[in-house]
Amino acid sequence: MLRMSRQAPDDASPVPLAERDDGREPVPPRPPTRLVLVRHAVTAHTGPRLSGRLPGIDLSDEGVRQAEAVAQRLADVPVVAVYASPIERTTQTALRIAARHGLTPRALPGVTEADYGEWTGGEIAELAKTDEWGVVQRSPSRARFPGGESIREMQARTVAALEQVVSDHPHANVVVVSHADPIKSAIAHFTGVHLDLFQRIHVSPASVTVLEIHTQGCALVKCNDTGSLDELGAKAGAPVPGDSERSTDG
Repeated sequence: MLRMSRQAPDDASPVPLAERDDGREPVPPRPPTRLVLVRHAVTAHTGPRLSGRLPGIDLSDEGVRQAEAVAQRLADVPVVAVYASPIERTTQTALRIAARHGLTPRALPGVTEADYGEWTGGEIAELAKTDEWGVVQRSPSRARFPGGESIREMQARTVAALEQVVSDHPHANVVVVSHADPIKSAIAHFTGVHLDLFQRIHVSPASVTVLEIHTQGCALVKCNDTGSLDELGAKAGAPVPGDSERSTDG
């Protein structure tokens, strides 16, 4: 029989252990899987145009600087794998991150950019004048890009891809380089936010979002972070307080 014990709330050290009344050593909970979601750095199109899946769009000079900076921020985090959407701007960002860890980025088609269909390559100022744009912004769960995929479809394949990454790399830190809309939709899914509210989430170029996937739930550790990531290196691989008793709303 196992009896669970917790530290007092004001105890700052604290990994709850399962205490056995059979005299054997306590068993620490296993650490979570950390999904480190990185949005690609900027291109010349970031902002004015909806690049979508257009080929041949590389990082700008500023984007290269951003990619190098996020790679440096993640350099001390013990990463076991780096995945990327198979588009130039995400792959180029991932290459710089992976190089700091002696890794080669792996293509992950499930986290590629939304299929914007007829909107691909369009000027955002012009697209914003259409009725469809209003649906995308206010009721995205009902939206389908003209000639492209629906936002629900984008979210479903993004989440499926990330769940597979978690399954393939249990209890490890994994970087996934993707795009704003797929990352926003993943944040919404894993935090229980309705898809119609996902436009309230902001994900900047070269920002870092961290999700910890536990045995019984998920925690959003960082969102749209562009500052220090030192604590990810310090805590990497450590059990998370309360993981063995964490509920889905924890």
